[in-house]
Amino acid sequence: MEGRSLGGGSKAASLPRMAALRTGTGISRRHLSTFCPGPLRYNREFWAGTAKSMSNLIVLGAQWGDEGKGKIVDLFSEKFHAVARYQGGHNAGHTVYIGERKFVLKLIPSGVLRAGVQAVIGNGVVIDPKALLEEIHGLEAMGVDVKPQLKISNRAHVIFPFHRTLEKISEGREGRIAIGTTSRGIGPCYEDKIARRGIRVADLVDSDFEQLYRALAEDKQLIADAFKLTDRVDFKEILEQYKQYAEEIRPLVCDTQHLLNGLIREGKSVLFEGAQGTMLDIDFGTYPFVTSSSAAAGGACTGTGVPPNRIDGIVGVSKAYITRVGAGPFPSEDLTELGEEIRRRGNEFGSVTGRPRRCGWFDVPLLRYTAEVNGFDSLIITKLDVLDELKEIPVCVAYEVDGKVVYEMPASTRRMEVIKPVFERLPGWRTKTQGIAQMDKLPKAAQSYLKFLEERTGVEIGSVSNGPERNETMIIPGSKLEKLLE
Repeated sequence: MEGRSLGGGSKAASLPRMAALRTGTGISRRHLSTFCPGPLRYNREFWAGTAKSMSNLIVLGAQWGDEGKGKIVDLFSEKFHAVARYQGGHNAGHTVYIGERKFVLKLIPSGVLRAGVQAVIGNGVVIDPKALLEEIHGLEAMGVDVKPQLKISNRAHVIFPFHRTLEKISEGREGRIAIGTTSRGIGPCYEDKIARRGIRVADLVDSDFEQLYRALAEDKQLIADAFKLTDRVDFKEILEQYKQYAEEIRPLVCDTQHLLNGLIREGKSVLFEGAQGTMLDIDFGTYPFVTSSSAAAGGACTGTGVPPNRIDGIVGVSKAYITRVGAGPFPSEDLTELGEEIRRRGNEFGSVTGRPRRCGWFDVPLLRYTAEVNGFDSLIITKLDVLDELKEIPVCVAYEVDGKVVYEMPASTRRMEVIKPVFERLPGWRTKTQGIAQMDKLPKAAQSYLKFLEERTGVEIGSVSNGPERNETMIIPGSKLEKLLE
C-alpha cells in the first residue's frame, strides 16, 4: 500500500393508452379511460387519491458492490409492503444470515425472506430463467414459500445460453482489455436490449415466442459460425428448454410497474433494491470496468417504472473499508499483508462466484462522488467489526494525480490508474464491537472513526452494522434514516 500522508485530524405527452397500463390480465378500454385520462388529468388527479403512509426508499451500494445490501434490505423489509429489484442479473449476489442458515439471493429480492412481503423483479433486470428457477427451488427447499410472494416484470429481458458464450468470446479476445466479468451473459443480453433485438419475458410466455427466438438465433448463429462454435450452441435444444421454463414462470409474470404504482397509490410502501454498487454503474462507474446497467439511484425509476416523485429517500450502503471484485482502478487498495488480513477477517469472497475480493481503505472522495450522484439522505456503514483488531486505520481523504492533490473523482481510466491515495491515519480501538447495540456503547475510537467518515463525506451515518446477523445492526436515534423508517 502506497500513499501520501497528511497530518492527523480530524415535457407533458399523452400516455400510450394500451401500452402504458397493459397488465397480464388485460384492461378494458373503459378502465383505460379511467387510468389514462390524458396528461393534465393524469398529473392532477391520477395520484390524487394516494394515501400516504411510510416512505418509499431506495437502498443501494455506495462503493463497488458487496457492501452488505442484502442484509440491510432483509432487515428493513419487515417495514415495507414490497421489495423491488431494479437492475442487474444473476451476477450479483446478496448474502443473508438468519440464525445458522445462510441464504444467497442472486435475482430474487431479499424481501422474499419475510413472510407477506411482495418481492418484485423489475423491468430493468435481465433474467436467466434457468438460474431463476434454480434459485426459487433452492429457497423452497430451505422452507421459503417463494411463488406466492414473487412477481416478475413482463418487460424484463431474457438471457439465453448463447449470451454466455458470446461474453466468454469477448472477454478472451486477443487485444481486448479483460474487464473481469462473471461470464453469465449479462452484458450481451443488455446489448441486445439496447440494439432493440432482445426478447422480453412477455415474449417468452407469448405464443409468438418461437418466431421471435428464431430471428434472434439467426443473428447469433452467424457469430457462432464465424468463431466455429456451431458444435457448442444447440439452438433447437435451447428453444425447447425455454418453452418449458416459460410454463413454470408464466403464473409469476405481470406488469410490475402497474403493480408497484398501484401499491403506492394505496398508501403502501416500497423498498427498491439495487445490485452491485454505484462505482459499477454503466454511466458513473469506473468505465469500462463496470456492469451493463444503471446501478445508481436513477435506475430504480427506469428499472421499475415508478416515477421519481414517488421516492421519499435514498440510502447508501458502504463498508467501513472498501472492496472490489474483478479488474479496474482501485485507488485505496492495500496489496500488503494487512489487506490480506482484512480479506480473511471480512470473509471477502464473492457470494456468487467465490472470487477473492480486493481489499482497501475507506475512500472519502469516492464516497462524496457517489453521494452526489445518488443524493444520499443517509449512509449505512457495515462490517465495522472487521476493523476491531487494528492499531491504526488508514482513510483515503484525497488523491494525488500527476503531482496535484485533487478531491474529485477522475472520469478517465488513465487518470484513475495513476492515482496515489492521500491517507490520514486514525487510531484503532483494539476491542470487540460485535454485539454492541447502541452507538454510544461503541469504543470511543470507533465512534470517532465513524464521526470522521460522516464529517468528511458530508452524509449522516444513520446506521452501523457490526456483525452478520439481522440483529447486529443499530439505527442511530434521531437520524434521517430513523425518520424514513417510521
